[in-house]
Amino acid sequence: MTTNNVKKAWASGKAVVNAWLAIPSGFSAEVIAQCGFDSVTVDMQHGVQDYLSMVQCFQAMNAHPVTPMVRVPWNEPGIIGKVLDGGAYGVICPMVNTPQEAKNLVSYAKYPPKGVRSNGPIRAGMYGTAGSYQKTANDEIVLLPMMETRTAVENMEGILDVEGIDGVYIGPSDLGFSYGLVPKLDRDEPEILQIYEKIVKECGKRGLNPGIHCSGAEGAVRAINMGFKLVTLSNEVGLMSTYARMQVNQTRKDSAGKA
Repeated sequence: MTTNNVKKAWASGKAVVNAWLAIPSGFSAEVIAQCGFDSVTVDMQHGVQDYLSMVQCFQAMNAHPVTPMVRVPWNEPGIIGKVLDGGAYGVICPMVNTPQEAKNLVSYAKYPPKGVRSNGPIRAGMYGTAGSYQKTANDEIVLLPMMETRTAVENMEGILDVEGIDGVYIGPSDLGFSYGLVPKLDRDEPEILQIYEKIVKECGKRGLNPGIHCSGAEGAVRAINMGFKLVTLSNEVGLMSTYARMQVNQTRKDSAGKA
C-alpha cells in the first residue's frame, strides 16, 4: 500500500485540502482530481453516489496524486469494509455520538487483531504487492468519525480518547441544527465557535487531526487559522453551480439588458 498523502501532509504539519464528490461520474472525478486537492472524498451519504460509481471515481482519479476517501452512509461494518476493499484510503463516518460508536467504527475498519474487518481487498490489494496491503492497511487508513450533534459534543473527550481514530470531522450544518440553529456550513455563532475551539484544543492534546466542511476558500482559510487540519471546499456540485451562476449574472449585468 502506497503512503497515504493525507497522513504525509499531517506529519509535515500542513492542513489537507479536500474535495467532495456528490456526482456519480468518473469523468467529473477525473476533472476534480487535477485541480490541486490533496484528497478527494466520494460522498455516499448525501451524494448521488453508489458503490459502483465510487469505484469508477477511484479508477478515474488513480493517475493523479490525490488520496481517495469516502464518506460512508452509516456506521455499519458491511459498507465500511466494502469501501476499503474498493480502495478508500480514508473513511469519514456520519453521526458518531458516543465512544462506543467510535470504537465500533475502528473495529469495522481494522484487520485483526485491532478490529474485525474481513479479508478480501479486491481492488485495494492492487495498491501493493500480493499480501502487502494487509500489513500496512491498519496504519495507513485514515478514520474520521463525524462530530455533528450535541450528544457527540457532550461525549467529545470520550470519543477522542478512542484508540485508532485519526481525528474527527465536523458537519457544521447538522451540528448547528442539533443546537436549534439554521443548517449552514460557515458558522459564526459564538456558541458553535466555542465548540470548534474546544475540538481543536482537545485534538491537539492527543495528536489528532480535526476536519471540517466549508463552503469555499474563505471559510476554509478561517478554519485552517483556527487549527483545523483538513478542510473540504463545498462539493463539485456547489463549485460548478456557484461559478456558472456567477458567469450568467455577469453576462446579464454587463450586456446592459441585451441578455
